[in-house]
Amino acid sequence: MTISPANALRFLGATGTVTGSRYFLEANGRRILIDCGLFQGFKQLRRRNWLPFPVRPGSIDAVLLTHAHLDHSGYLPALVRDGFEGPVYCTESTVELCGLLLPDSGHLQEEDAKYAKRKRYSKHADPRPLYTLKDAESAVDSLEAKEFDRRFDLGNGITAEFVPAGHLLGAAQIRIEIDGRSIHFSGDLGRNSDPLMRAPRSLREADVLICESTYGNRKHANIDPEAELAPVINRVCSRGGVIQIPAFAIGRAQGVMYHIARLRKRGEIPYLPVYLNSPMAVDATEIYHNHHEEHHVTWDDCVAMFRLAERVRSVAESKELNTRRGPMIIISASGMLSGGRVLHHLASFGTDPKNAILLSGYQAGGTRGAALVGGARTLRMFGREVEINAEVVQMESFSGHADVDEIMTWLTGAARPPAMTYLTHGEPDAADALRWRIEHELGWHVRAPEHLERISLDHPK
Repeated sequence: MTISPANALRFLGATGTVTGSRYFLEANGRRILIDCGLFQGFKQLRRRNWLPFPVRPGSIDAVLLTHAHLDHSGYLPALVRDGFEGPVYCTESTVELCGLLLPDSGHLQEEDAKYAKRKRYSKHADPRPLYTLKDAESAVDSLEAKEFDRRFDLGNGITAEFVPAGHLLGAAQIRIEIDGRSIHFSGDLGRNSDPLMRAPRSLREADVLICESTYGNRKHANIDPEAELAPVINRVCSRGGVIQIPAFAIGRAQGVMYHIARLRKRGEIPYLPVYLNSPMAVDATEIYHNHHEEHHVTWDDCVAMFRLAERVRSVAESKELNTRRGPMIIISASGMLSGGRVLHHLASFGTDPKNAILLSGYQAGGTRGAALVGGARTLRMFGREVEINAEVVQMESFSGHADVDEIMTWLTGAARPPAMTYLTHGEPDAADALRWRIEHELGWHVRAPEHLERISLDHPK
């Protein structure tokens, strides 16, 4: 019989993949979930979203979110629907962004399920969404805002603190202290020189560190985003094409609009219509305006960024957009082409060589975005193979994640080595490359954990 350690951490996701961030902490009689993300990419990963949650949701005392992106927050509606009744702690910006993203996710899933049923391409006679808009709205009601850099009590001698991580509005590192010992979760670390967001706060000492490794095997090219973007827009515009930009609805979409607005203002690209296709009913402008302390976009640039695009909210408006011709730019989620309205645009415009697909972010293994980066010229969508003749451009300058050198710099801020460092949120090759550098350059104890592995916080190894 195996006896579970009194204070333990279990890795429920983000092991061997960049998706499904979920960490389950058991300490001093409290049960705390750090992040509650969706799995994306390969089918065997996506199937985990439909399995019973590894821990009974009703037994969890609290959830802490590092940030709003769906690979960190997107399973929360299902968790609440299935019995979780506790608070969900996160920063104020994350509360506001989740208030947009989670209902948006539920709505899109309902749309996809209805479309699959109508077109009869699902293996299921009556395809259902993972969760609904109503489920997502219930989850939003559970969110409770906490300030950066201020400890709050989780009960039984456990405290938590949100530390700025850059990456996205509200994004946080999470520092948990249990009876004088510290556990530090990096969350997604932003870049030191991000055009929008401020740099992440340096690492303090920690007894146990859980660190992301998205770009553990890569150094970002020193390319100006606008210098990279302008020639593509001009080239495709000159041939009357449609530029399709899959992007995270919050964060990456705003970054893309920011750079396009600046290029247009300077006259470096022609005027052409820009559409942001999202069923979100609320303009995110106010959120960015309310949190200027987290980013370094000027007020005027912030206004220009959100005035740039025409919002496409309804299904009917989205369908009508597919009947138009270029030149024009369409920005739509998801950023990895894993689902949503972006697929309908891809089916409509991806077959024409005068059009272009601009991939502006990380493409997880098993996603359609990763397939395009790998040279695929057909993609399976809606139960059929769709030929892709459009120009495919992988933008190198838009990453919101720290590269390997930036992660190493962040790590060296620690006053002393952790007793153990666990590398998560990275493909196996990226995590192992970062492991090698940490081991050989810093001399730390470090490894990548396995899915569902439980480790003792009293004796981490």
